[in-house]
Amino acid sequence: IHTFTHGFYVIGLRAPICCECIVILSASTNKNREDSWFKSLFVRKVDPRKDAHSQLLAKKEDTNLYKIQFHNVKPECLDAYNKASEEVLPSINADSHYPCELIGTWNTWYGEQDQAVHLWRYRGGYPALTEVMNKLRQNKEFMEYRNERGKMLLSRRNQLLLEFSFWNEPTPRPGPNIYELRSYQLRPGTMIEWGNYWARAIEFRQQNSEAVGGFFSQIGSLYMVHHLWAYKDLQSREDTRNAAWQHEGWDEVVYYTVPLIQHMESRIMIPMKTSPLK
Repeated sequence: IHTFTHGFYVIGLRAPICCECIVILSASTNKNREDSWFKSLFVRKVDPRKDAHSQLLAKKEDTNLYKIQFHNVKPECLDAYNKASEEVLPSINADSHYPCELIGTWNTWYGEQDQAVHLWRYRGGYPALTEVMNKLRQNKEFMEYRNERGKMLLSRRNQLLLEFSFWNEPTPRPGPNIYELRSYQLRPGTMIEWGNYWARAIEFRQQNSEAVGGFFSQIGSLYMVHHLWAYKDLQSREDTRNAAWQHEGWDEVVYYTVPLIQHMESRIMIPMKTSPLK
């Protein structure tokens, strides 16, 4: 660029360009760059996929469906609620007439108080779930239990889940143990990314057989992940979690997965007397 008295000459152009023109061109270019940068904050390029997330993340060799139930019990009714649940739920679990299994049943110790958590597995997927629900409506003992249970509850909610392909399938284990249910509400669109990181991370968390199961929601609160862990006690939990940081790669997993989370919650739970997970 060669200057002259009131403006600039631009190499390749025969006519001079005045200072005002340069300012306008510069401002226009800067605005385009700002618009492009601003749009990049909100516009995310998504790779086209031909499979649902559930098909990419869940186990292929079975059609297990899980249901997790959260029951908030009136504080004065918790003992009666536990007694009724321990009388009825194991009988359903033991009856081959129902294609379902009670994986575990707990009371929350730390976290949301006066709460019961039940985890069921339906072998056969949605048809098995429908079959169980229809048969339970004909079960007089269960319907009486359900009516009495309703008088003891403040609120209840449930979710239908699939299990991650890289986690162990939950199986009964001896006790005594405490259990931690860590629940993560992910940002929409990040489930595949979460699964990719945790497929590697789970290797760092198998040293003491603490990994019980990993699930992601299909119905209920969506983009929800649940990780279930077992420990001997709270100190064992602390030691085991600290030991993970000694493995190369664990810090990277934490660094890249934390930004995917909108909200997270931890419950420490105590098994009920009849829980298969002791």
